[in-house]
Amino acid sequence: MPKVGMEPIRRKQLIEATQACIGEVGFGATTVQSIAKRAGVSAGIIAHYFGNKMGLLEATMRELLQQLKVELIERLGSSATPRDRINAIIDTNFSKTQTNALAAKTWLAFWSGAMHEPAFAQLQRINKMRLHSNLKYSFKELGLADPDHAAASLSALIDGLWLRGALSPEGIDVDRCVDLCCRHAELLIQAG
Repeated sequence: MPKVGMEPIRRKQLIEATQACIGEVGFGATTVQSIAKRAGVSAGIIAHYFGNKMGLLEATMRELLQQLKVELIERLGSSATPRDRINAIIDTNFSKTQTNALAAKTWLAFWSGAMHEPAFAQLQRINKMRLHSNLKYSFKELGLADPDHAAASLSALIDGLWLRGALSPEGIDVDRCVDLCCRHAELLIQAG
């Protein structure tokens, strides 16, 4: 039986080990045993907390999504205008917690799994709706005639640039991606 109070420590340790293993060998080659070895625990601990490898990846993605949410709330709190909010949304989606090499590889494994795993697909729908809704609200505040279209356009650009960067050997060029997204947002605003 695990020691009382160890669960949050073990969960964090296992989530970090999962990202490290995915970063090193990819999700397909990552095993419960390799995660357990990297974390310095038994495979039984993973089964106890997460059930299996898919449960552990789901928990890892929930952690990345929670970090994204917390960062966004923080940045939106200091955003005075709708334009500031749009920039905060862009910056958050390209923040270090979401674009570092291990996070990027974990996101790619998650997106791949979302095509076949209902729990992953549900998390992806929530993430997609959250991004779209936040952008739409800000574009609506700016008086755009079609804030839904503007939000869909900028969301697609954010996701596309993120995906291209994550798949490139150099990784995500955060400054360039943020610049392109901010320019696109400005064009959408000017077009009204």
